[in-house]
Amino acid sequence: MINKCLFPAAGYGTRFLPATKAVPKEMLPILTKPLLQYGVEEALSAGINNMAIVTGRGKRAIEDHFDNAFELEMQLSGTSKDHYLKEIKEIIKKSTFTYVRQKQMLGLGHAILTGEPLIGDEPFAVILADDLCDCNETGVISQLIEIYKRYKCSVVAIEEVPMDQTNKYGIIAGNLINNSNNTYQVTEMIEKPDEKNAPSNMAIIGRYILTPDIFNILKNIEPGNNGEIQITDALNIQAKQGNVIAFKFKGERFDCGGIKGYIQATNFFAKKQGIF
Repeated sequence: MINKCLFPAAGYGTRFLPATKAVPKEMLPILTKPLLQYGVEEALSAGINNMAIVTGRGKRAIEDHFDNAFELEMQLSGTSKDHYLKEIKEIIKKSTFTYVRQKQMLGLGHAILTGEPLIGDEPFAVILADDLCDCNETGVISQLIEIYKRYKCSVVAIEEVPMDQTNKYGIIAGNLINNSNNTYQVTEMIEKPDEKNAPSNMAIIGRYILTPDIFNILKNIEPGNNGEIQITDALNIQAKQGNVIAFKFKGERFDCGGIKGYIQATNFFAKKQGIF
């Protein structure tokens, strides 16, 4: 039912300068694997093979990573290092990658709208690569797809955050509709509210299933005070119509858009793989 996954990957990654001056933040590695590859693997595990990536200037490394490297493969072929490329070659074999450039950085909503030609008129997944998630069983997108199958509307992944951190996230207000699987009917969303104005501590993270009407909504909403088009504002319109479900996913999330979360993720995966 969900055939395509959109990856907004045009941001500057300013919190990681100077490292991201020439290297896309989505290509920063956790151990030996770029953040974006973790996201692509999550989409593949959900049965999605079509990866639609919104890029920008200086992001050619993304396209090169998800392409064959004939010279490198020839050098490693038949040697003890040949296995190092096996994983990425399998991903390339299983996936189709399409790209479009976001010419201006005008917010996540604008990035998603830029991806419309790659998606068309069908529901689709969205993964923000710098939200790295680890799940014991099924990935977050797989979990969201199961919720979508039931409710046939947009679905957002949420997690509880400390109240003093609500100003970093889109925050939902909603009514619990299924206690056994932590689903909420969203009634309102607020983008980065102060603690005193936050309707809850349930924050949207970088995993979505969106219905295609989101594109028309994004085309017609007014930019915020900072001139950006926020996906939260578009989802809020859907929520007022009863068309957004929030799901408290099962798993661990690391905010790899910041240094603290990036280090936590590195340590977590190093321990998980028995490196130390």
